[in-house]
Amino acid sequence: QVQLVESGGGLVQAGGSLRLSCAASGSIIRLNSMGWYRQGPEKQRESIAHITSGGRANYADSLKGRFTISRDSAENTVYLQMNSLKPEDTAVYYCNANVRTGSRDYDYWGQGTQVTVSS
Repeated sequence: QVQLVESGGGLVQAGGSLRLSCAASGSIIRLNSMGWYRQGPEKQRESIAHITSGGRANYADSLKGRFTISRDSAENTVYLQMNSLKPEDTAVYYCNANVRTGSRDYDYWGQGTQVTVSS
């Protein structure tokens, strides 16, 4: 089994910054791509950013320039630096990882961390 544990969410004023972390642990043979999603109130879950095992990142067009994804492969951790936050960024943020465990690759999800941006 693989566990993803997110941290770093909280309440911040508009224009502020937060850094989310997601640490993967468990029966990991190889950590492939990792990413972040979010789900706002009464909205569908949307993809924010992904990063490959080689460090190549891609972002949702609407968030480029404000959000930055990075990873520490030695620590099996992915980060999301969020700057210039807006009230519409309020959501539960989820970490996702594609993991080789055993002989197959599986997708795993974290439990989510709440980010609330006040105006």
